[in-house]
Amino acid sequence: MAQPKLRLQQVEGPMRKTGWTALAVLMLSACAQQNGAESEEAAEAAASEDTEIAAKTAEKDGDDGDKADGAVHPPLDPYPSTYEAYPGETVLLTGATVLTGAGDRIANGAVLIADGKISAVGAAGDIEAPEGARTVNANGKWITPGIIDIHSHLGDYPSPSNSTTSDGNEIVNPNTAYVWAEHSVWPQDAGFTRALAGGITTLQVLPGSANLFGGRSAILKNVPSRSVQGMKFPDAPYGLKMACGENPKRVYGERGGPQTRMGNFAGYRAAWIEAAAYKKKWEDYWADYDEWAENDDDDKGDAPDAPTRDLKLETLAGALNGDITVNMHCYRADEMVQVLDMAKEFGYKVRTFHHAIEAYKIADYLAENGVCAAMWADWWGFKLEAFDTVGENVALVHAQPGGCAIVHSDDALGIQRLNQEAAKAMADGRRIGVEIEPEDAIAWITANPAEAMGIADETGTLEAGKMADVVVWNGNPFSVYAKAEKVYIDGALMYDRSDPKRSPRVDFELGLHDNSFTGGAGQ
Repeated sequence: MAQPKLRLQQVEGPMRKTGWTALAVLMLSACAQQNGAESEEAAEAAASEDTEIAAKTAEKDGDDGDKADGAVHPPLDPYPSTYEAYPGETVLLTGATVLTGAGDRIANGAVLIADGKISAVGAAGDIEAPEGARTVNANGKWITPGIIDIHSHLGDYPSPSNSTTSDGNEIVNPNTAYVWAEHSVWPQDAGFTRALAGGITTLQVLPGSANLFGGRSAILKNVPSRSVQGMKFPDAPYGLKMACGENPKRVYGERGGPQTRMGNFAGYRAAWIEAAAYKKKWEDYWADYDEWAENDDDDKGDAPDAPTRDLKLETLAGALNGDITVNMHCYRADEMVQVLDMAKEFGYKVRTFHHAIEAYKIADYLAENGVCAAMWADWWGFKLEAFDTVGENVALVHAQPGGCAIVHSDDALGIQRLNQEAAKAMADGRRIGVEIEPEDAIAWITANPAEAMGIADETGTLEAGKMADVVVWNGNPFSVYAKAEKVYIDGALMYDRSDPKRSPRVDFELGLHDNSFTGGAGQ
């Protein structure tokens, strides 16, 4: 009777945040056994979880939005991440071809995972398994960092898709910077499990592109959770979604505008002017408060009143401050140049142009301004502004000195095969003589999106000290036959193609024998 009791206690802590069916219980139990966690430790972790969350919130934001100086400071993150890594083990993956994401290919390489981190990466003969570690012979396999999709709508447009689950666009005003994508994310979207089978370990969920300002993004770890907070990438910055071109004018052309591209830009500029004034109002308040606090006069009067909070302007002011990254949906080269001019006018930074069908026309200009282009491999022609592209778009941005090319999905099916999307872009580049090797192209779906999303210090490459987000492939990941065999997130084996217990399903799928409505695992 002792063993069942131990298993339940080991699972108790992680299960407080899981949400991918009872099969996740089996997965978690196995993880806990691998990790060798003691029952007392697991129970103590479960009991202290809420206390730790509260402490993190208070440390980051200050109680009631106030800092120690007494002035009011709106919380930067009122819904902080509660993510905790699932139990893992010390594992040496050896004998594989390793693509580090940092430009290196190691033909007979090894990756050591310990305590949820990358402990060592190098030649197989140079890395030994520490005592108690499990050694996995990965001869013939390929190992990469976990795949990162910078542009996804999973959770906000989940499976099954219908009007009641369509929560990605707040189409009520050209400026809805006040909405946050995380408040629409449904953690039980079957798309998350399918993306996991494709090697996706991190993704940025964005609002849709109906509005000039669509709202805030959420960066998630692709793990089972009962809440979106349990998936949120710890301390990742928020992103702001903006859109230019046809989408806003199509949506609002009959709703009072904007009806034209000049109307789009007028809307952006008016919003930035308003946000700059809001930002200055708070800065003036903090300066006045400091002056009041330092005044030793007995009759100095009451403390200055804080400005009234405005959620829309709070997000835009965060972008002006550089605390929130700017993700700009934009197709045409001329509009991208105009957006960069506007960014200089108001002093904010565009981190990434998304879709960027015509990025190849201004690849040098993007590189000079330190802006990434997140692109499809071959989507085009579905509207007029999407016509003038070339299959070599990604490769030409990559080939530009200082260029930052990213391959994204924007699609619940494409995210399952993001490695193949990158492979198509690599092949197109090679056809025109751009020398691209797997060790280069892997950065398009690992290191570059991590950098653009502001999380490169934690993930995106296989380097000692970073999160152990690792994918083991059955062969070259840029082959049409490539499949992710094992997916580790923070050192925990979250997916194993050979083990049904580690091929998770969501609650909605229970009783569906072939899971045909979502295409089947890894399809």
